Amino acid sequence: MKLKTITIILAALLCLIPESIIYAQDTTETKEDDWDWDWDWEYDEIKDWIHFGKKMPTISGYYGITDINDEQITQPLADGNSAQLDLGYTRRNTSKYAEYILKYGYKNLYLGYISSEIGESTSDTNQINSNTWRFGFARSGGYGYKMGNAALIFYNSWSWDWSSVDFTNRANNPEDQNSLDYIENGIRFGTSADGGVRFVATSLITLDAGFQRSIVFPRHLFWKWAGSAIIEVASQGLLDIFIKEVFRSSPSAGPIVYFLLKNALSYGIYELREDKMNWPFSSAPPLAFDTFRFGVMFTF
Repeated sequence: MKLKTITIILAALLCLIPESIIYAQDTTETKEDDWDWDWDWEYDEIKDWIHFGKKMPTISGYYGITDINDEQITQPLADGNSAQLDLGYTRRNTSKYAEYILKYGYKNLYLGYISSEIGESTSDTNQINSNTWRFGFARSGGYGYKMGNAALIFYNSWSWDWSSVDFTNRANNPEDQNSLDYIENGIRFGTSADGGVRFVATSLITLDAGFQRSIVFPRHLFWKWAGSAIIEVASQGLLDIFIKEVFRSSPSAGPIVYFLLKNALSYGIYELREDKMNWPFSSAPPLAFDTFRFGVMFTF
């Protein structure tokens, strides 16, 4: 069965869960919190949901290998390499479910560069080379296991991105060139989802390895984008309800289940958006970036 069909079935099953819709990227909880999405929240609970744990300034640097694709362009796009700098804040705190389970959150601004000219540039004249500057803001959430002063964290994250794409050579046919021209000459909005593992080696240094799927919209069709985003948020929120029950029943399995289910759903949704940028609404294919990346985070 194709991945897209599986994803559609999963989304349909999630919609059958008779619970309230919650936000997809809940990354805030203290040990004292009651992570129940009840309507009778008190002010202190809402405040803790927004600000959990100690806020620690963080600087991160990443390097990645990027596959670039656009379903509307027949000529192949050259792979690129990427570099990225993040500035943000990290929060880590003991989960209420078990003393050895860590709850994690990271909010950041970033500046990135993806280019066919970083590292070994392609010599294939049939491929289209590109340089892309990106900036935006991101939010990560996850859970992990404490190991003394160290920790192993499994995370899922999302971002809103603005990209400036420059194609450094022309396409071989007019149709492809028109598509390239339509993306160039402006700042284009897009979104990203990624997941991975962060190893807290010391209080200062964290190592990160993950996979990111980013899409750049040739044009931002607000209402169709908003409809697609609502479907994603609702699906992730309903999934959070199930994950919460896993944590209550078996805390040791919670971080792994969180990692697998949240990232599987994110990946499936972005697979569907590879053909329609505002899936399920009729829209053009986006410019897509798939990046395996590695980084170092310095937390102060």
